[in-house]
Amino acid sequence: MRSRCAVALLAVIATLAAAGWPAVGQTPKRGGILNAMLMEDPPGFSIHESSTISGVWPVAPCYSNLVTFDPLKPVESVETVIAELAERWSWQDSYRNLVLFLRKNVKWHDGKPFSSADVKYTFDVVREAKDAPAKLRLSPRKDWYANVEAIEAPDAHTVIFRLKRPQPSLILMLASGYSPVYPAHVPLAELRQRCVGTGPFRLKEYTRGQMVELERNPEYFVKDRPYLDGIRYPIITERGTRLAALQTGRLDTGIPLEMTKLMAETIKKNVPSMIVTEIGQNGSDNVVMNHKKPPFDNVVIRRAVSLAMDRHAYVKGVRYNGAVVGAALMPKPWGSWGLLDKDLQALPGYRDPAVDKAEAKRLLAQAGAGPAKPLRLELTTRAIAIYVDLASFVADQLRQVGVEAAVKQLDTAQYFPALARREFVIGANLTAGAFDDPDAYLFENYKCGTARNYTDYCNEAMDRLIDEQSEELDRDKRLKRVWEIQRKLEADVARPMLGWRTEYFTRWPYVKNLVPHNSLYNYARMQEVWLDR
Repeated sequence: MRSRCAVALLAVIATLAAAGWPAVGQTPKRGGILNAMLMEDPPGFSIHESSTISGVWPVAPCYSNLVTFDPLKPVESVETVIAELAERWSWQDSYRNLVLFLRKNVKWHDGKPFSSADVKYTFDVVREAKDAPAKLRLSPRKDWYANVEAIEAPDAHTVIFRLKRPQPSLILMLASGYSPVYPAHVPLAELRQRCVGTGPFRLKEYTRGQMVELERNPEYFVKDRPYLDGIRYPIITERGTRLAALQTGRLDTGIPLEMTKLMAETIKKNVPSMIVTEIGQNGSDNVVMNHKKPPFDNVVIRRAVSLAMDRHAYVKGVRYNGAVVGAALMPKPWGSWGLLDKDLQALPGYRDPAVDKAEAKRLLAQAGAGPAKPLRLELTTRAIAIYVDLASFVADQLRQVGVEAAVKQLDTAQYFPALARREFVIGANLTAGAFDDPDAYLFENYKCGTARNYTDYCNEAMDRLIDEQSEELDRDKRLKRVWEIQRKLEADVARPMLGWRTEYFTRWPYVKNLVPHNSLYNYARMQEVWLDR
């Protein structure tokens, strides 16, 4: 009898095959330019300072990681991590030391040799080590590396990450699209303006508001890669114009985060040959409330907001059934760590919406914010369609319990800094995990004082629980700890989660080996992509 996990995996594979998951056995063709998509200018070319797909999608092809997720395997895990700048690696001392043995004869795009010094430099800068030789403007993933005690480079082709405690997820962090290796000899200020990497493509030209253009790196360290001569990323800010460009063939492929289920169904109806791949994003829709500013310094008000959100109406009305209800981590079928449905349905905010909304009104009145004295708030969101759709829904749900929320839209260059500086009261927000593991989400979003813990939620007991699950080597024991953490986060109203989006990645059938993953940041390298035309 097959296990439930095996049945779920077969269902995933069947879904991908039906959606056009590329078949093996075809001989790749060389040449051609891929016309990809951008919905806004990249916020810069420094991935380590970025918190958005707009900062990863057009820049990742320039860079390489120590290790990466296999581009042709859509469901990521430790088993799908493959070598990139590191030829091989070895865990030692029960996951306390990670030793990586690096490739030789690798060159940066400017011709300088790559070495272990670049690796040590990069991750000392990212983790803001005391002796780091440079400083990022903002290091969103600094807290991933809080457990790193030291990074050593004993010779030019060996790197050792020494950890304070076991942390098997470190290898997944290093495989993320957010973890490229930077050149130690190029100033960070320059890397914000252009990419200098070891990746399969190098920057040819960037014209703000119009185009990012990459060209093939003739000295890429992987033989016969990439297949493409280059990639163009036209910047098209209006959603309808992007959709039209894709349908008419002016674009060859979409971009993660772009396509709703309704849009995907429309484009498939208009262009039946178009391939739409359904998979998870590891991306959540959530409400961020500033715990240090009134009225959300009051847990009763926060609880009322969470109770006001009809999660099932969100799935149907905002994402057109292209999402699933879930708590702090991505649930099945695409995620491995989310709460089970039976546990979710027992939680406030996930029950009968009429009951929860009535409770929300009662709590607001209890806190002195009844009909005679309604709350009036500014609801901050990012000025792109997928965020605005969510903000409109959140504002309507709040209105139904007597809270007036005016939506304020900020462009990307303003939005993330505003969150980081806590210059908001309440926001409609999208958050995606860089890989499907609790450490990718819990460290960034819920530990005291971390950069992307935008709500400033802080609970020292929770911090200990997060550390304990991170070092647990028994997966079943770790899963139970992670479920306990999620129930506690819901009780504390740390960050009300509405649900987890499904990706509907869209491409023309002649685009081969561009395989969407169950985390949207990890398939942008493009070294295996080729055009069959």
